[in-house]
Amino acid sequence: MMFPLFLDLSSLKAAYAGELSPLDLVEEVLSRIAASDDPAIFISKTPADELRSAARDLMARAPEPNSLPLWGVPFAVKDNIDVAGLPTTAGCPAFAYQQGEDASVVRRLRAAGALVIGKTNLDQFATGLNGTRSPHGAPRSVFDADYISGGSSSGSAVAVASGLASFALGTDTAGSGRVPAAFNNLVGIKPTPGLVSNVGVVPACRSVDVVTVFAGTVGDGVAVRKVMEGYDAADAFSKKAKPAILPMTGLKVGILKNEEREFYGNRDYEAIYDAAIERARALGAEIVLFDYAPFRQAAELLYNGPWVAERLAAVKDFITSNAADVDPTVRTIISGAAHYSAVDAFEGLYTLEALRQKTLATWETVDVLMLPTSPTTYRVDEMLSDPIVRNGHLGRYTNFANLFGYAAIAIPAGFDPQGHLPAGVTLFGPAFSDDALASFADALHRALAVGMGRDKAAALPLLARVGEPDDGFVSLIVVGAHLSGMPLNHELSGPGGKLIKACRTAADYRLFVLPDTTPPKPGLIRAPGFAGPGLAVELWKVTPEAFGRFVANIPAPLGIGKVTLDDGSQFSGFLCEAHATEGAVDITQLGGWRAYILSTSS
Repeated sequence: MMFPLFLDLSSLKAAYAGELSPLDLVEEVLSRIAASDDPAIFISKTPADELRSAARDLMARAPEPNSLPLWGVPFAVKDNIDVAGLPTTAGCPAFAYQQGEDASVVRRLRAAGALVIGKTNLDQFATGLNGTRSPHGAPRSVFDADYISGGSSSGSAVAVASGLASFALGTDTAGSGRVPAAFNNLVGIKPTPGLVSNVGVVPACRSVDVVTVFAGTVGDGVAVRKVMEGYDAADAFSKKAKPAILPMTGLKVGILKNEEREFYGNRDYEAIYDAAIERARALGAEIVLFDYAPFRQAAELLYNGPWVAERLAAVKDFITSNAADVDPTVRTIISGAAHYSAVDAFEGLYTLEALRQKTLATWETVDVLMLPTSPTTYRVDEMLSDPIVRNGHLGRYTNFANLFGYAAIAIPAGFDPQGHLPAGVTLFGPAFSDDALASFADALHRALAVGMGRDKAAALPLLARVGEPDDGFVSLIVVGAHLSGMPLNHELSGPGGKLIKACRTAADYRLFVLPDTTPPKPGLIRAPGFAGPGLAVELWKVTPEAFGRFVANIPAPLGIGKVTLDDGSQFSGFLCEAHATEGAVDITQLGGWRAYILSTSS
């Protein structure tokens, strides 16, 4: 069969619902890896026979296609994250060890049906944002091999952008889950620190590290993150999430003032940022200028303050005994941390907290921040000629995020005028706004229409859309007497339900007037192959308690099932058993229940 260039979750699920099996996909992935033109992507690969065996094992324990969230989905893992059976090297062969257990995140992903294809290259000990600091070579941007891929999660980003994996894991201390996404036309999901377990991850800065996801769409990345997340008592920095809520309309988006703009001469990247701002405005966002200075000063602490000493804490014994085995630039950075004292560490904390206080004024005026993911990019030779200064340029708009405990999502934003090199923007939200942030990030990515990874022309799959933010409420599609202004609407609005939007179903739904119901009720059924006008419905948010009451009190032949809207998104909603519509009046062509009620009163 023909495989799409980009192995997004929606395409795979559709293929698995047909004749494709995980074994078929494994053969395709193995073929793609063998044909890859970038030999620096992987440090180790899952042996072909073991990958085939994993696919067979999956089909044995979960024989029904798509019966697990990530059934048969191939993924790659940054080589500072443990995978049972493969060595963990952190990009340093002399540091390598063989781990018998998966890292917590890998274990959860495998349990959800995902298949590990290999361990990817990285800036050694996750020290760098550029992807050139590895004895295994420098993975390159999928659009031009002269240019850096971004780091430290370099191989992970290139593996996904090249179509070798559906998603890949990275890690992010200063921006390593975001910068490579920008340079390879990908989404980078950076969870709130503490949302995802770090057990089984070689630390860079243990107090601020977070495992990240590279994917083609926000929807794919969020789906993977949701599998990984959860409190882990074995991780000292794990946190129990308290989801933050963002406005569903009229989002206030903070952007850079002119005096804080720095693109290091890259006018193309500045123009891409400006275009993304205008696209956000067109989506209904209110654009607000904010003072980036305290965020920038916090960002500088990560590279030029006592947090560098935390990198030394992670590998101090190895650095002492194996200095010659460490990349010279990495050794310079980590060894230089030795001069920081305990006093410096406390003074750094005081400075950070003072800066945090200054940022509070910004969060009173904005809901999210939107910044360039990276202000520029460099050729590999340019980076190697000035590795520390130019690496610092790449982190100008990323380094503060984990120090402040924010959620962030990097999305592709466009290409230079030649359609040659990609750039991105990143949306930042308060701690645990991960789900709320995703809705706008997804909408903006779609509006910018720049494809996925190497496939710049790819249309983003509808089934990968992100629904409304998960704010503790339950989404519910209503079609009849619960619509706004109808007799039963109080059952929604009374318990604090919120109308999200008026919308329409997909074209293959039919609507009937159910006989002998008081007040009159409609029966909505799906009729595959039917081509109708789509039916007017409403999307509401209700409390879980209210939703439970609805389900308990729904009279036969009505029930709750998944309703597909005309944009491909799906939500729980009122459906009817098909047998109950036999002999009932078909009102589909009227376009909805409200139109029917009006027709009866005229």
